[in-house]
Amino acid sequence: MYIYMRITVDFQPTELSTGCSCLPKHWDIKTERVKENDAEHKKINDQLNKLENKIKDTYRYLREMEPDVSVSSVELRDRLKGKVSKGKTLLEVFQEHNDKVKALVGREFAPGTLERYETCLKHTAEFISSKYKCRDIPLSRVNHVFISEYDFYLRTVRNCNNNTTVKYIKNFKKIILICLASGYITTNPFLSYKSKLKPVNRTALTNAELRALTSKQFKIDRLNLVRDIFVFCCYTGLAYVDVKGLKRNNIVTGIDGDPWIQSFRQKTGTPVNVPILDYALKLIEKYENHPRCESYVFPVLSNQKMNAYLKEISDLCEITKELTFHIARHTFATTITLSNNVPIDTVSKMLGHTSIRTTQLYAKTMEKKISGDMALLKIKLEQEVVSS
Repeated sequence: MYIYMRITVDFQPTELSTGCSCLPKHWDIKTERVKENDAEHKKINDQLNKLENKIKDTYRYLREMEPDVSVSSVELRDRLKGKVSKGKTLLEVFQEHNDKVKALVGREFAPGTLERYETCLKHTAEFISSKYKCRDIPLSRVNHVFISEYDFYLRTVRNCNNNTTVKYIKNFKKIILICLASGYITTNPFLSYKSKLKPVNRTALTNAELRALTSKQFKIDRLNLVRDIFVFCCYTGLAYVDVKGLKRNNIVTGIDGDPWIQSFRQKTGTPVNVPILDYALKLIEKYENHPRCESYVFPVLSNQKMNAYLKEISDLCEITKELTFHIARHTFATTITLSNNVPIDTVSKMLGHTSIRTTQLYAKTMEKKISGDMALLKIKLEQEVVSS
């Protein structure tokens, strides 16, 4: 008689051949083992004991590795028979997504988008290695606990602030949504996860600080160059990546007959149309014959070097704010345009914002405009009192 083993999990049985056999009279129904009459019978029982222990160990392993995923008797049987199908893993799907983004850079995605996803993939891989002591995990293990622990890891080990953490988790969520749409998983682990961006105080230069920058003459050429490019962006609203890619054929004659910048934002692909103010035009002419410009308007250094030199420049100009290149864009939005009563929808168009709500974030920081508006209101109220 052949000996079979029945595996039952959650009242669902399945059977598995043990590969052993014995005569019916030698089988003990109570102990579910062969009556040990000789060495051969003992060898059969040892094999049955090993098989039973292996099933229990496999079950414990699966429960420990995937605590929120039910283990079926069929899965246990298939694992013992070596019929385990390899499903998709988290980092595998993440890498496939990034490979597709890389192939579409320049057409549908900006290089910065690929860089953000590559960084997010790197952080995810390091988190898995640190938390789970393995190189990758099955998608079935990505649950609410995983996401909460990943959030905590980014805030502590990676020392990310709230908004940076939220942005990384948002990138990660896109991978999970791809898995849901592809049928790799059936439950959305983000259903109970809540997080949101915190308002950021957008720093901009005042008129006095801007004058201190423009009037300062540095003995080092590289500081003059960085200052000029930074101030140019203060008067045009271009971001670092856009001024770096600004070419001479982007300087055109506008509808009013004056020079305009016409290009596209690399971040969003939205068109940028900005009339060039006189000071910005002088800076374009200053570098017209610069040997390192070629077809570009300015010989822009790397973002890291630009920001490093800006810190040096702020010290020399006695500007106490922490100067970074993106402050130039904020300065254009507030000090140059909104503070001088340029309509917010016009500013939004020049900045290349996809939504006017983004531009409204700059308007919230304009204490000078608030003061001016309230001063006009005060005069109006006083005139009403006098007339009455």
